[in-house]
Amino acid sequence: MIKLTSIIENPISGEWGCEDPDKIGLPILRTTNFTNEGNINYNNIITRIVKKNNIKEKFLQFDDILLEKSGGSEQQPVGRVVFFENENNKYLCNNFITILRLKNSDTYVNKFVFYSLFYNYIVGGTKKFQNKTTGLHNLQVKSFINTFQIKSYSIDKQQIIVKILDTINNLIKQNNDQLDKLNLLVKSRFVEMFGIYPANQRGWEKCTIRDIVTDVRYGSSRPAVNGGKYPYLRMNNITYGGELDLSDIKRIDIPDNELEKCTVKRGDILFNRTNSKELVGKTCVYNRDEMMILAGFVIRVRVTDRILPEFLSAFLNSDFSKKMLLAMSKTAIGQANINAQELQNIGLYLPPIELQERFVRFKEQVDKSKFAVKQSLEKLEILKKSLMQEYFG
Repeated sequence: MIKLTSIIENPISGEWGCEDPDKIGLPILRTTNFTNEGNINYNNIITRIVKKNNIKEKFLQFDDILLEKSGGSEQQPVGRVVFFENENNKYLCNNFITILRLKNSDTYVNKFVFYSLFYNYIVGGTKKFQNKTTGLHNLQVKSFINTFQIKSYSIDKQQIIVKILDTINNLIKQNNDQLDKLNLLVKSRFVEMFGIYPANQRGWEKCTIRDIVTDVRYGSSRPAVNGGKYPYLRMNNITYGGELDLSDIKRIDIPDNELEKCTVKRGDILFNRTNSKELVGKTCVYNRDEMMILAGFVIRVRVTDRILPEFLSAFLNSDFSKKMLLAMSKTAIGQANINAQELQNIGLYLPPIELQERFVRFKEQVDKSKFAVKQSLEKLEILKKSLMQEYFG
């Protein structure tokens, strides 16, 4: 084992700069550009005006390791780490990030050190080095890097480990890209069959959601409890793309006389009424037979036989509806909201049920392909975790 401090230069703090209304400044990476997989998301890069002269060393270099030192949450501890593999040497990072740069050395491979830090994070190794001030979770960087130790392998062994993990990560990325394409295929097919709203190019009958529902209810406001009797379906169990994700389920106890009004059954439409402004309005169809309790930030919608639940969910998850929901949501105390009455006032078109059924059959076929891809992803993730445990545990 060798201490991290012995193979890195002095940690470098990021640089925030000033507002850049004309978009002529330098690109700045923020912790919001960090993914939980150790990658950088370049889709939301901002620019800032940086007037300091002594920032040459702060320009990011290929193979830099970026460590999150402020941010995080109770659910996501501070200390995420990403690897900078961009050859554009004009990027800076903000002052919530520390740059870890290896010394010129023939004993350690940069990306092997990154993978060591990444594994340490996913097993909770940064939790004991964080504190909380003014609402932020902060990583005690000096204490962390003075304590962190890396396994000693030969350079050849490190390169082999990096190559294996890179290969697995590339396969994971390919599978995720395939899922994105399949999701886009469903959205494109929806617009091809039904057009957009309110343009309503096909001239379908118009109505509001209120006209085609039989029951609209909020879920339970009771808190989750350890060892509760019933599984508790919350807003985090609805994906932005409109799927049910039951990978993280809490439990709840609830009196028998409240069960009917807050349980879900197959075919229920679930609408996330409160969330961040970008996420409010997430919608999916409950496609399980297991009885679950619905949380209060989600609205349960049951519809008449004039419309299929999968059609209404696809309508609300379409790009044109996402824009509409973003515009109509009201923000208060950091959360956006669309209440049950506002939801029912939303207008839509009503194609013939036979056409809705044709779309649902198409989506079901695509879902089979997605299921196969997800199974492949699960196997890759298990393999990755197993190998990282072997290499770094």
